[in-house]
Amino acid sequence: MQRMINWLILTCTNRIKMKPAFRSLFFLVWCVFSIHVHAQSEFSQNYISIGVVVEDLETSIDFYTNMIGMTIIGGFTVDSEGSKKTGLTGGIPFDVTVLKLEDNPSATEWKLLSFDKQATHPEQKYIQDDTGMQYITIFVNDLHPFVNRLKENNIPLLGETPTQLSGGRHFVLVQDPDGVFIELIGPMK
Repeated sequence: MQRMINWLILTCTNRIKMKPAFRSLFFLVWCVFSIHVHAQSEFSQNYISIGVVVEDLETSIDFYTNMIGMTIIGGFTVDSEGSKKTGLTGGIPFDVTVLKLEDNPSATEWKLLSFDKQATHPEQKYIQDDTGMQYITIFVNDLHPFVNRLKENNIPLLGETPTQLSGGRHFVLVQDPDGVFIELIGPMK
């Protein structure tokens, strides 16, 4: 496809008498379009699917579905052979539960799995306490139902949150059962 577009553009610019300024503009538009087409073709999905190994799968599923409001949209099993061939676990099979903020094909997947063992990283009080992925940000339409659910279930709001941000938005910070920080951002209606 890209080769055909390139051929067409070069053929047109060579056959049509264009003033140098228009030829330069045409070339610039062609370059931008080429970069856009190339960048768009490198990814088959427009979202990231994130896998999170948790200590207790049921506790984490409960937290993400009942406190955060995610929906379980499915799951899958990776058997011993598959986990070894892919290099994920070296042969230990595992089950993955897939959640999303909404059941939409382009929504980010939050994949939870557990090997029934305790975490080996330090307990985190702040995002700088460990390396790797430390937090996720979820944008919401109204923070009130989230804050109410979290408080009703004794999930501590961290820092001095809710904190007001610009544009009428507020910020709430909590941690999931394994210590991943979750930023919730939205208005307090």
